[in-house]
Amino acid sequence: MNSSQLPDPTDRPARLTVGVVGAGRVGATLAAALRQAGHRPVAASGVSDASVRRAAALLPDVPLVTPAEVLARADLVLLTVPDDALPELVDGLAGTGAIRPGQLLVHTSGRYGTGVLAPALRAGALPLALHPVMTFTGTSVDVQRLAGCSFGITAPEELRLAAEALVIEMGGEPEWIAEEARPLYHAALALGANHLVTLVAQSMELLRTAGVEAPDRMLGPLLGAALDNALRSGDGALTGPVARGDAGTVAAHVSELREHAPQTVAGYLAMARATADRALAHGLLKPELAEDLLGVLAEGDLR
Repeated sequence: MNSSQLPDPTDRPARLTVGVVGAGRVGATLAAALRQAGHRPVAASGVSDASVRRAAALLPDVPLVTPAEVLARADLVLLTVPDDALPELVDGLAGTGAIRPGQLLVHTSGRYGTGVLAPALRAGALPLALHPVMTFTGTSVDVQRLAGCSFGITAPEELRLAAEALVIEMGGEPEWIAEEARPLYHAALALGANHLVTLVAQSMELLRTAGVEAPDRMLGPLLGAALDNALRSGDGALTGPVARGDAGTVAAHVSELREHAPQTVAGYLAMARATADRALAHGLLKPELAEDLLGVLAEGDLR
């Protein structure tokens, strides 16, 4: 397959044989989505028990083979390994001659663009970075969640239409990310999604300690509204004691957390300080109230 044979996104793209190197949650899901679009998964690699079970569930009848054999069988290969393992994997595949000229080589790392695929490009591969902006469970529900999911795309200009076509086929929404912007783009997503999970889990633990039997039911409507408001209004959605400048309430929070969950104090203080800075910058927190509030936060750091 060469650039003149790339799928035309204005037509139904050519059917491709698909391989997965690293049958984790992302790789198995994307291969299953490509199967629904008419492509044909033919091989996957994975050694952990979880990978074997996941492949059996999402990619039935697809054999598990070595990474080199995956590349030998597939026109399009998904490299879905952890970020830190990706450069070494690409170097190894290129060094052993496993990569074929004209082969579409796709990684799903948010951190990297196509630069990490440079050894594969020198071997004649067609490099694409397609990062789905979604969390994955490793089950069939993930395929459904791809509908409307944004994908951060980085690719050579001549492959841009092909990359967009693949994303659209999987039900996603293409979003072009420049090579040099990939680390910042990924940091932004991690800041929002990964830290949100930590905050929610801590909140549920504290509510259980306070005697709430169903913290998930209590938090669901509140957090859903907060997220919706934040997406609609940004900093204008800030509420609560920090944004109001209620220094006494914040001091009480810190005292209670220090007694019942000391491991959460540092995170609370850091987020309170960041919230105060944003509320001040947007005129929500009065400067005369901010002084006492910031004093409480500074005192909390010293204890």
